Amino acid sequence: MFEELEKVREKCLKCTKCDLHKTRNNIVFGDGVVGSKIMLIGEAPGFNEDMQGVPFVGRAGKLLDDILGSVGLSRKENVYICNTVKCRPPENRNPEQVEKNACREYLDKQIEILKPKIILICGAVALNSMMGLNGGITKVRGKWFDGPNGSKMMPIFHPSYLLRNPSHKEGSPKWLMWQDIKEVRRYFDSL
Repeated sequence: MFEELEKVREKCLKCTKCDLHKTRNNIVFGDGVVGSKIMLIGEAPGFNEDMQGVPFVGRAGKLLDDILGSVGLSRKENVYICNTVKCRPPENRNPEQVEKNACREYLDKQIEILKPKIILICGAVALNSMMGLNGGITKVRGKWFDGPNGSKMMPIFHPSYLLRNPSHKEGSPKWLMWQDIKEVRRYFDSL
C-alpha cells in the first residue's frame, strides 16, 4: 500500500497539468496513517503547508488536531489527511475548477489505494470537489453520505471557519463540530 501511494506521490511531484506548479515550494500530498479507517480531505494548501509540504500545519491544523484529539483520534494513529489540490493557490485563493480537475487523479488514487471507511470532507471547496455541491456546508454538515469504495462521507466545517467563529454556544459552528466529531468517533468505533 505504501509503495503504491509513493508512486502516486512521485508522479504528483513532476506534475505540470495546471499553473499551480509554477509557484509551489512543495507539493502537499498527504500526512498521517497509511491504511487508516479515516481520511480527511481538505481544500488546498496554505502558506505554512506549502513551506512544509504537510497538510494542516498552521493555526487551522492545530485546531484540527485538537478537535480530533477531543475524541481520541489523531493523524499519528488514526487519520490520513490530504487536500483536493496538492499545490498552494496564490494568495490562498480557492482553487479553480481546472486546478481541481488536474489534481483529481491524485486524490482518486489516494482514496483507491487507502480504502478509507470514513471520509471527512473538510470545508466548502472539498464539498464541491467530492460531492459537486456548491454553497455553504451548514445544511449538509454532520450527515452521512455514501462514498467511494463503500465508504461513508461526512462534510464538516473547516477549522479556519471555526477560528473565525469562536463561540461555543449551543448551535454555534464549534458546538456543531463537537456533535459531528462525536458522531464520527461513534461510527469509527462501530467498524
